Amino acid sequence: MLRRELLLGTAGFAAMAGATRAQDAAWPVRQARIIIPFAAGGPQDIPCRIIADRLSQRLGATFVVENRAGAGGGIGAQAVARSAPDGGTLLFISASISILPTLQPTLNFDPVRDLEPLSIVCDLPAGLLVRADSRFQKVEDLIAFARANPGKLTYGTGGVGSANHLTTALFASMAGIELTHVPYRGVAPAMNAIIAGEIDLVFGSSIEVLPHHQQGRARLLGVTTEQRLPVVPDVPAIGEVVRGYAAPNFFSMYTPKGFPPALRDRLVAELAALKDDPQLKERIDAAAGIIRLDGPEALAARLKDEINKWRSLIDSANIKPD
Repeated sequence: MLRRELLLGTAGFAAMAGATRAQDAAWPVRQARIIIPFAAGGPQDIPCRIIADRLSQRLGATFVVENRAGAGGGIGAQAVARSAPDGGTLLFISASISILPTLQPTLNFDPVRDLEPLSIVCDLPAGLLVRADSRFQKVEDLIAFARANPGKLTYGTGGVGSANHLTTALFASMAGIELTHVPYRGVAPAMNAIIAGEIDLVFGSSIEVLPHHQQGRARLLGVTTEQRLPVVPDVPAIGEVVRGYAAPNFFSMYTPKGFPPALRDRLVAELAALKDDPQLKERIDAAAGIIRLDGPEALAARLKDEINKWRSLIDSANIKPD
């Protein structure tokens, strides 16, 4: 009898311990948001939704993706910065994060001050896309026309301060040309505009521009990396024409400031484990990107460098919010 009671007591203790471990392992909220600060259908959507699905499977909470556009990514980023650091809100954003502090000062938002870095998700090339019926066959053609017709060519962006806005502004500055800016509430509407023939050119990440080029819906004139991309070897790097030009994009993730270190460490570990996720890898590889997921230190260093780079351009080119 005593032995049986001991066994039952041991089993009960083990069950209680298991329940305690399960409770400890549970994410502190049942549903968490990952905010993308741009319109739905943009380049961040697919990798972000893959990550949200994997986190939902591994952390015992439902991670949903929420698109919140405006101010070149500033509205959504600011919403995350103002959220409670309880595990309920994360940010997934492009290189726009490094542009906002300089170009959108009225937001009173500073990613270094107001957010905590989780990881760079991936590095992505970007490309210069023109309409399928465009007169321009080469970057040189476009530059020559723009020099002869200042301001006549229009370019679409995901909004003032978005990554492709500054990528285009850098191109125009270094090429010595004047272009007319047409901002949209996300890159997806700008892509739709180039297909519809409403604008003359658009810079977008490789996730967006490669399918349009490969399927003949638009024409890719150049890429923003220092070398050509193996997936489109016939498309030159813009730097071959505009010496020194390079402006690759990157996606990264953040939490609000004050996020509990234990939760942050869990998220960083879960993200690192996705580096070899087949679906995520396939999607990034197809866009000629590079998966990173190498933790907060690398992102913190990259963010500071990018802020300094874009601040210099914004000041020298006198770029102002519309």
